[in-house]
Amino acid sequence: MKWIGRLVLFVVVLVLVAGVSLFFLPADRIAKLAADQLRNATGRDVTISGDVSMTLWPVLGVSLGELEVGNADWSEQGPMLSAQNAAIGVDLMAYLTNREIRITNIEATSPTIRLESREDGRASWVFTDASGDAQIETETDPDRTPQAISIQRLEVTDATLIYDAEGADLVSYSGVDLTLDWPERLGPADIAATLRPAGTDVDVTATIGGFAGFITGQVQNMNAVITAGGGRVALDGRASTAGDVAGRLTLGIPDTDAFFAALALPQPGLPARLGQAMDVTTDLTLTSDRRLSLRDLTADLGGNTLSGAADINLNDTPQVNAQLSAGALDLRSVTDSGGTGGDSGAAPSAGSGWPTDRIDASGLAAFNGEIALTASSIDLGQFKLGQTRTLLRNDRSRMVFELREVQAYQGTVSGEFVMNNRSGLSVGGKLFARGLAMQDVLRDAAGIERLTGQADAEMSFLGVGNTVDAIMKSLSGDGAIKFGQGTIIGIDLDRLMRSGSVGGGTTVFDSLGATWNINGGVLQNNDLLLSLANYEARGAGQVGLGNQTIDYTFTPVALRANEGTGIAIPVRIRGPWASPSILPDLEAAIDLNLDKEVEAVKEQARQAVRNKVAEELNIVDEGQDLEDAAKQKLEDEVKKGLRSLFD
Repeated sequence: MKWIGRLVLFVVVLVLVAGVSLFFLPADRIAKLAADQLRNATGRDVTISGDVSMTLWPVLGVSLGELEVGNADWSEQGPMLSAQNAAIGVDLMAYLTNREIRITNIEATSPTIRLESREDGRASWVFTDASGDAQIETETDPDRTPQAISIQRLEVTDATLIYDAEGADLVSYSGVDLTLDWPERLGPADIAATLRPAGTDVDVTATIGGFAGFITGQVQNMNAVITAGGGRVALDGRASTAGDVAGRLTLGIPDTDAFFAALALPQPGLPARLGQAMDVTTDLTLTSDRRLSLRDLTADLGGNTLSGAADINLNDTPQVNAQLSAGALDLRSVTDSGGTGGDSGAAPSAGSGWPTDRIDASGLAAFNGEIALTASSIDLGQFKLGQTRTLLRNDRSRMVFELREVQAYQGTVSGEFVMNNRSGLSVGGKLFARGLAMQDVLRDAAGIERLTGQADAEMSFLGVGNTVDAIMKSLSGDGAIKFGQGTIIGIDLDRLMRSGSVGGGTTVFDSLGATWNINGGVLQNNDLLLSLANYEARGAGQVGLGNQTIDYTFTPVALRANEGTGIAIPVRIRGPWASPSILPDLEAAIDLNLDKEVEAVKEQARQAVRNKVAEELNIVDEGQDLEDAAKQKLEDEVKKGLRSLFD
């Protein structure tokens, strides 16, 4: 803001030169003299052209056709300031009696202000005088009383503001209307501005207490309001031109995209219930080195309400450290259909395929840091969580959800879930679960409701792709699960073993356990063991997680059937998840049971041969080995034959 003060002084010089010279010089000579004074004060080329006229009453004033102040010699833009039809009025008596420069009015039509800055610290608003000394850095002599300056009325119409910071996008606002009412030099000032960066009005109003101190860098009371795109942002607090701000901030924005569009800023495209609409209040502190502190924060994000506190470093990529709490948190718009913001929270029906909408994960690059969150419940669309305590860590587009305490499906879940978008999107994690109600889990995960019971499980997984479909078809990982007592709905193993019927019914089991591995979206299991009172069942096969298919064979065995020898009847489950066929595998059943019968026949034959041999060898001891008995019989016969030779 110091450059504004300098420009005000330049204008005053112009008016005073015109006033003193009024009775001695023609208008064109006055204009030339004023331009010379401005040139000496700024070290910039100054041009005053067009008609120059003056007024004496009720104020001393001057009207200019055109005023142009050159830019820094290294600038790549045009003049720093150019204005048409400028008019300035000065209270000459206030200056003569009190040495107070009281500008009664400044009016300008279609002025253009161009500002530039470079990464090496150069700024176009740093002026030098004719000797080359930087004027904006010159300290005020502490022994001198600063000259009093006030502007009672400033009115600018159709202004263009341009700011070019090296390494950043050019900022340009056209059609700016601005008024300043500052009736008392030591009193407050009212500012009203209308900008049209995107063709629609953006209104800014502010009341600043102690405006004279504010423009010199002092912190002053401020009440400011910005309205744009149907939204409103208000600050009631204190601020300075150095960028220090503190106070109560209120945001009421029914449409975030419309608000940003009105400011000609990229629309954030926030998900539903996560910022498409905002109603926020907080105590804000912003320092001149771009460090933001939020306390007593309450944010209604269009359906989800958060409260807590945050510290944010706004330099480069924002660095966030926040502690937040929520009630029931609805995140369906993030997890469903790639975060497109739809309201449908239902999972795709089994067999219909996974969503193929592209997932936009660019938001992972929006910040770095840690956010601790507690919530009474979280709705993830497919999955529902209860009381949750989690820590979110984000580092260069790699976001980790650390599940510290999660109540879900009548059990608990811990572990972590990772989303990595550094070089293409991947998702993965490690999860540990205790006491989960598996019917609810499988219903939400895959639309399967046949299996009930509580289970402990652990798993790791990794998927890569920019759609849910691609991720599911690329899944890899492993895991294990162990049930206590539960049921299988739709299969009655007792009826199956007794009558061969595969009609409806329910099987109650005592325990169930399995391990698995996943490769290319296909889950492979070979060691499932299901234990029942009179049966056991083993299972092996695969589940197509990517294609939503299953090809799995259960082999139940009736442990007490057929006089305890057992009967095995494999059941094959094959087809899409939506409507798999469940049929006994009769060929496998025949093979399994025939093998047992063949072995039984072989054993009977071996026993018959043994009995016949034992009879021929006259073996009395049933426990004696036939081979040993035969050797002993042969030895006895040989001995008997040898004795007969010598008798």
